[in-house]
Formats: sequence, structure tokens, C-alpha cells
Amino acid sequence: MSNQTLTRWNPEDAAFWESQGARIANRNLWISIPSLMLAFAVWMVWSVVVVNLPHVGFRFSTEELFWLAALPALCGASLRIVYSFMVPIFGGRRWTVISTASLAVPALGMGLAVQDPATPYSSFVAMALLCGLGGGHFSSSMVNINYFFPSAQKGTALGLNAGLGNLGVSLAQFVVPAVITAGIFGALGGEAQAWSREGETRQVWLQNAGFVWLPFIAFFTVAAWLGMDDLDTAKASVAEQARGYTRRHSWILAWLHLGTFGSFIGYSAALPLLIQSQFPHANALSYAWLGPLLGALIRPFGGWLADKLGGARVTFWNFAAMAAGVLGVFAFLPQAGQGGNFYGFLAVFMALFIAAGIGNGSTFRMIPIVLIGERLREAAGGGRAAEEQALREAHTESAGALGLASALGAVGGFVIPMSSGASITLTGGVNGALAMFIVFYATCIALTWWYYSRRGAAAPC
Repeated sequence: MSNQTLTRWNPEDAAFWESQGARIANRNLWISIPSLMLAFAVWMVWSVVVVNLPHVGFRFSTEELFWLAALPALCGASLRIVYSFMVPIFGGRRWTVISTASLAVPALGMGLAVQDPATPYSSFVAMALLCGLGGGHFSSSMVNINYFFPSAQKGTALGLNAGLGNLGVSLAQFVVPAVITAGIFGALGGEAQAWSREGETRQVWLQNAGFVWLPFIAFFTVAAWLGMDDLDTAKASVAEQARGYTRRHSWILAWLHLGTFGSFIGYSAALPLLIQSQFPHANALSYAWLGPLLGALIRPFGGWLADKLGGARVTFWNFAAMAAGVLGVFAFLPQAGQGGNFYGFLAVFMALFIAAGIGNGSTFRMIPIVLIGERLREAAGGGRAAEEQALREAHTESAGALGLASALGAVGGFVIPMSSGASITLTGGVNGALAMFIVFYATCIALTWWYYSRRGAAAPC
């Protein structure tokens, strides 16, 4: 090892894995996880901030607030394509340092912007887009961890990295309401703001929603620099990785990941505003963090379950459960502003988050398994050298495919809040958006069954 770059790495070699590989891989995993958790917290913090903006003097419309909740996901989805190529070019350690440190920019910018009610909406749009840096971090983190673990353990490792990293969403939605109630940074944190709602007035420090992450960003940037490794065997050009984009299964699996991760991140971004708009007397921030927490905690179980039962089987039944869950939401929504059952609505959404979390683990596990299996079938009969070459190329192509899937999956964080906001604006309710979600889940069920889970499927897994 030189300058924390490992020149020999073969996790599929059982002897190497037992003697040193597992220890190194796990060390990198357990530094990667909190860095990814911070990235998710910064990425999704606007879902909490937008609920408070009207109460501290900002006069934005409901549709404008939904836009602010959705824009980080749109930017993050675009950046995920770029970030997915960075690990083989810069190295996992170096890029984790860069991408973690960059989170300080939107965190600081947000803290400054929310202190002045005269701050123009365009500045908030810019800060929301910069929070997309946290979304981009996900694809590079997953690509990096994918290189470290053998195929038999990828589901569990990727599930842990993503699942515990996803806790950043509920962390933001739980921590921010607490830290904005006190001037925890003293004079450095700025003056308090008057928060008013339905005759209630109190002091808040909304800027703490951004400032609270800065010390942790600094700490884990240093931890990544000192404790992680670059893999010389993971180096590849953009063109080599982009070959994963030419594989039909890369696009099919990316569509499925949009159904699972896209639902998780989209519902996470939209739920606080959905509660506030459909059940205005409920305290949205007292409940919204529960769904992302459940979805994140269950994701490693989804990866483990996919390792044991097969990713396709787990994914198929999860999409069926998610379609049924959206049907259940209809039953508890108010109609024409009347009726509705908030606790029934909340319970069904918790079930949706659990299903999305399990599906996140299973679909991400499917991607390298399907692509590696396809390349090995193509190389069958060509001898050991051909199989080894196919395996190396498959790992590189998987990096590109993982980036594609994570990018398309993040689009859900834009589509769900925006379609929900548009549905409310046009019809006064979210029924139109929910109907669209059910149709989408039906396509995911059909694709999973046809390509991966039926007898005689093209790529059973």
C-alpha cells in the first residue's frame, strides 16, 4: 500500500478475504456510512425548512414551497450521473473527502439565507439546488463500496451503506425541529426569528437547520482522509464505465430502482407538506421523520433478504405491496376538504416506507448480480482468461449501471413532490398523483416478473 492506495484487491479470493480483505472493506464501509448519512441530511433538509418558511415571514405559495422541496432531488439526480464516474477516476477515498467537504457550501448558504425575510425566492432556489450535492454523494458512495465486497456479500454491504446512510433523511426531519428552538451557536449563529402560527408566537433560529451540520461535515471529511483507501484495481475511464449504459438491463433495473428508492426519497420530501395541506391541524414535523426512519432501517434487511431469497422475488412482492399501499392512502384522505383519517393515512404511509426500504435493498443488489451474470454467460466456453476478463469488465460496467440507477431513482424525489403539488393546485387534492403512482408500480411489477422472476426469465436473480 502506498499513499493509502491498495494495489492488490481480490475479494472473490476466499483466502485473501479472510486474511485481510474483510477487515479493510469493513473499515471503509463504516466510514462511508456516516458520510453518506450527512449527505442525505443536507440533501433532504429543505423538506423540513419549507414547512417553517411561511411562519417566519416568507410569503411563498404552496406550489413554490413544493418546488423548493423537490429541487434538491432534481439536482441530486443529475449529479449522481457525474458522481458515479468519479470513484474509478479519483479513487474512493479522495472522492469521499471532496464530496463530503462540499456539503458545507449548501449548509452554510441555507443558514445565511433563511435569516432575512427579504431574501429573494431565487436565492432559495439556488440553495435548494446546491443541496443536490448531497444527493450526488450517494452514487459515488455506493460505487465505491461495491468494489470492496465479494458478490455473495454485496447485497448486505450495499444495504448497510445505503440503509444507514438513508437515516440522514429522518435525522434531518427529527433534529432540525429540535435545534431551531435554541440559539445553540450563540452570537455566531445570528439573531432569533419570530415564528407565528394560528395565534401562537415563539422564537426560532431557523438558520440552525443548516449550521448544525457543519461540525460533523468537518469531522467526517478528516475521517475519510485518514481512514479510507483507494483501490488501484478500481481505476477505469469514463468510457469503460459508460459501457454499462449500453446494457438493456441497466435501464430496466434503473426503472425498478426509480420505483423503490424514488418512492422512498420522494415520499420523504413530500410527506411534511402533504400532511400540512391535507390535515392542516396535525403537526407535520412531529410525524414526518418516522417514515424515512423505518425505510432506512429496513433497507439492510432488504439487501440481506435478496441475498437469501433472490432479488427478483423480493422486488416483485414489494412492488405489489406498494401498489396496494397507495390504494390504501385513498381510503384515508379527506374528500373535498371533508372527512379523512389522519392516523390511518399515516399508518399506510409507514407501510409504504417499509416496502420501499426493502425494495431499495433488493433492487440495488440485483444490479451487479444481473450484469456480472450476463457477462459471464457471454464469456462461457472461452476459458478461464475470458471469464476473468469478463468479470473485471462487469465490475466496471456495474459501476456505471449503479450510477444510472441511483440517478434515475433520485428523480422520484422531484416527481413525487411536484406531481403532488400540481395535483393539489389543479384539483384541490392528491388523488390524481396517487393514481399515477399506481400505474407506475404496475409497470414495475410487470418488468420484474418478465425479465427476472418468471420461469425462463432472461436474467433470473
